[in-house]
Amino acid sequence: MSDILQKSFETEHLSHEEAMAVLNLPDEELPVLLDIAYAIRKKHKGNTVGIQILTNARSGNCSQNCAYCAQSRDSEADIDKYRLVEYDKLLHDGLLARDKNLSRHCIGLSGIRFSDREINEFAGYVESLKKEAGTHICCSIGFLTETQAQRLKDAGVNRINHNLNTSRRFYSQICSTHTYDQRIANIKMLQHTGFEICCGGIVGLGESRADVADMLIDIREINPQSVPVNFLIPLKGTALAGADVSHLSPEYCLKILCLARLMMPKSDIRCAAGREIYLKGREQQMFCAVDSIFASGYLTAGGQSIEDTVKLVTDAGFQYRIEPA
Repeated sequence: MSDILQKSFETEHLSHEEAMAVLNLPDEELPVLLDIAYAIRKKHKGNTVGIQILTNARSGNCSQNCAYCAQSRDSEADIDKYRLVEYDKLLHDGLLARDKNLSRHCIGLSGIRFSDREINEFAGYVESLKKEAGTHICCSIGFLTETQAQRLKDAGVNRINHNLNTSRRFYSQICSTHTYDQRIANIKMLQHTGFEICCGGIVGLGESRADVADMLIDIREINPQSVPVNFLIPLKGTALAGADVSHLSPEYCLKILCLARLMMPKSDIRCAAGREIYLKGREQQMFCAVDSIFASGYLTAGGQSIEDTVKLVTDAGFQYRIEPA
């Protein structure tokens, strides 16, 4: 652990074997790992936590078959399905992010590809939203063409989320309608266009610990500004509704968050979906590694209120961060 600490402080890359050593650390040694992660987190991120909210701006009817997703074409989950929401909904959430001093407004749109007309309509929403709310905007919006990406960047989107979700080896077990390499290529195009990148994954899909290590190594190569770590919420009606998540103990989840911090010391590490379930009662410990969280739920799952999220942060002795517009 001391060697890993030194390498992380010097931002040298941990090997796959070192990553596995972190994931396989005996639970009784977790306090040592948390101290190591906190030292690195404090060096690069201080004692602040960014709180973000997420708007599901287009829900369901997706052509892809991602096994974890309630919006997938194969899902029978009971969710609302709609095209682009009314602008007033986006504005409401944008003003909420501004008035509550949150760090970023994240907007998700289901689907893998969009027509130029759809992108232009959404870009118009973004332009108005930037004028009226002025918050930072991150979009999760599938695969874009270079022209579409530039249109959104010009409109005011400065960050795009595109997760790898799992390892290259395991990816075909989770989705067969597009490939891992297509995801990588899309991210590289977005980086070339000038976007900041939010790129993370989901743990609990049936992957091995080696897959988790491989996924984080690939994310490190992308060098994203933000790394959301999700823990699977098995949703009724999805292909993974019956997934065995008994191994997602608080200790294992905390080890994964610490590993993400050690491997990407300068990135925002976000504990995203599942934190309210798997870290319940231990959430303050996650801030040893994590400097970013969501409030008010996820795309198709509920979550902790903004007020309770702010209290969680401050009760843990941290300040919540406001990013300058």
